[in-house]
Amino acid sequence: MRLTPKKRVVAIDYGTKRIGMAQSDPLWLFAQPVGTFDRAGLSKALGTMIQSDDIALVIVGYPLSENGEKNAMTGVIDRFLETLHEEFPQLRIETLDEHHSSKDARSILVASGKSRKVRQQKGRVDSAAACILLREYLENQENER
Repeated sequence: MRLTPKKRVVAIDYGTKRIGMAQSDPLWLFAQPVGTFDRAGLSKALGTMIQSDDIALVIVGYPLSENGEKNAMTGVIDRFLETLHEEFPQLRIETLDEHHSSKDARSILVASGKSRKVRQQKGRVDSAAACILLREYLENQENER
């Protein structure tokens, strides 16, 4: 059976200092880190992907508390989502609860055997957190099929 390529899913882990981004492969099997950006760099990267007609969906991490309630950061994300919709009205954007993504990313980096110096490089946790968000989304899609 031959699989038909799809457009990619992009995941964003928004932070006040850095924004991590990951993308799926065209078959929605794997999450790959794209990098870490400031707000202007993220806009440029998304713009390039949109021009190449490569994005099916953008997933943005939405930081709810352990009991599912909004917190101070969800307000920041809400404003970011509004800006993203205004800047890229053609994008389909969804949110996904991310309350453990950065913690999980740190654990994965520790388990990977990378040195403490490498793990603490700016952006490494942010892009890893975006990969975790994307992996969770892709697994949910696979389970729904």
